[in-house]
Amino acid sequence: MRCDRIWRNARLATMSPALPGLGEVADGVVACQDGRILYAGPAADAPAFEAPAATDCEGRWITPGLIDPHTHLVHAGDRAHEFELRLAGATYEEIARAGGGIVSTVRATREASEAGLVAQTLPRLDALIAEG
Repeated sequence: MRCDRIWRNARLATMSPALPGLGEVADGVVACQDGRILYAGPAADAPAFEAPAATDCEGRWITPGLIDPHTHLVHAGDRAHEFELRLAGATYEEIARAGGGIVSTVRATREASEAGLVAQTLPRLDALIAEG
């Protein structure tokens, strides 16, 4: 079976109820075509794939389908400056005492209009959809 790219010799984390625990596949394969996953599972069960690009994962973990498992899609405010402060050595407690931290985005979200939140959120949603 032809595909664009294949990753072999990978450890896959899945949410398959058929597998124990978190669903680890120790010798996994992921194959994709046109940006879509065709197969993710045990190498022993995989079709015979032919791909112009192949990666030997050397037993490393990959988690197909998990792009951003923790996303606050709707929010207002920007905490980019806090990232710079953290890089400069400021603690989260110091940032919070100065009015930053999660409280600043909660406040900005509460103060934003519904139309404003929709306008800010739609580009984020489009970006997430584009990522799969």
